[in-house]
Amino acid sequence: MDNFTYQNPTKIIFGRNEIASIREEIPKGAKILMTYGGGSIKKNGVYEQAMKALEGFDVIEFGGIEANPRYETVMRAVKIAREAKVTFLLAIGGGSVIDATKFLAAALPFQGEPWDILDKEKQAAIHEALPLGTILTLSATGTEMNGVSVITHAGKKIKCAFENLLVYPQFSVLDPEVTFSVPRKQISNGVVDAFVHVIEQYLTFPANGHLQDRFAESILITLIEIGATTLNNPKDYNARASFMWCATLALNGLISCGVPGDWATHLIGHQLTVLHGLDHAETLAVILPALMQYKRDKKHEKLLQYAERVWNITSGSEDERIDQAIQKTRLFFESLNVKTHLSGYGIKPSDIPALVQNLEKEGSTALGEHNDIHPEDAKNILLQCV
Repeated sequence: MDNFTYQNPTKIIFGRNEIASIREEIPKGAKILMTYGGGSIKKNGVYEQAMKALEGFDVIEFGGIEANPRYETVMRAVKIAREAKVTFLLAIGGGSVIDATKFLAAALPFQGEPWDILDKEKQAAIHEALPLGTILTLSATGTEMNGVSVITHAGKKIKCAFENLLVYPQFSVLDPEVTFSVPRKQISNGVVDAFVHVIEQYLTFPANGHLQDRFAESILITLIEIGATTLNNPKDYNARASFMWCATLALNGLISCGVPGDWATHLIGHQLTVLHGLDHAETLAVILPALMQYKRDKKHEKLLQYAERVWNITSGSEDERIDQAIQKTRLFFESLNVKTHLSGYGIKPSDIPALVQNLEKEGSTALGEHNDIHPEDAKNILLQCV
């Protein structure tokens, strides 16, 4: 196991009717910018609960944050927040809203061009950020308990991420009942997203992270066990609660302590979102099985462990067990109604060169836990996805 430092400052407030508790978490006299997406929070009662909890605070709103939040959108929020002299940010939504709000928190006090925070060549340092809290309405990304934000620059056709301890939410409210009205597609996507987050930190090479492996396997097994239930029985509180907590634990840094990560599936998948508009989870479901197959030699030992411990595959040759594990992964995604081939989204082999070019433009040219997935490898993986 490698050396590591682990710090997670986010306070999780979990359970029914906990939105009211935000009143005690926000500094007295704060001027709040409330951010949200397309307005579903005004239909499902979340907005009303939040505003009741915020009685007496000075609150302004910024809605309309889209899926795969755009830099251009967040910069409009920056202008509003600066003019209003906002002192606290409250994100109400899923991963897109929270990611946008994290970037907003860093951009507001930043001197210079805020895109430099995300630009891989510049990676401008963040020295301060506005405090923020979140009310999670969609489980998927784990952004409610980490310092990662992913933003798309529509003009540049680039999707980039940054990570900083200063943009961890001070608190996140997780009420499973809030997710009861979430559309089926978003629940399916959420389960896939959480599953692949775990895989990216687990399916690499043995690093003597025995406890981390067991943590990761328990999340994967739980997602497999409750995936169909939380999709088909949206008001099953216990299933939704388990799913919500799985998604948070999948990317709060705990299972990655002292072990390698991959993240090639995410970075290749980003190009499918930028150029073809696929949902983030759809890109993961397409790329992961093909990447597992393409890198099966380098991931051989962990693939066998994954096959046995997660899928209970113990018979057959090693190659047969790995084949079964990859196939079961694909079938799990498809059982959630998430397609796993590019052809299912109308993407053809002739579209692949542009995807690889965009990956190169982004600077993602040495991916994976061994930094050995180069543009030609990415092209071959994408060709296997067709």
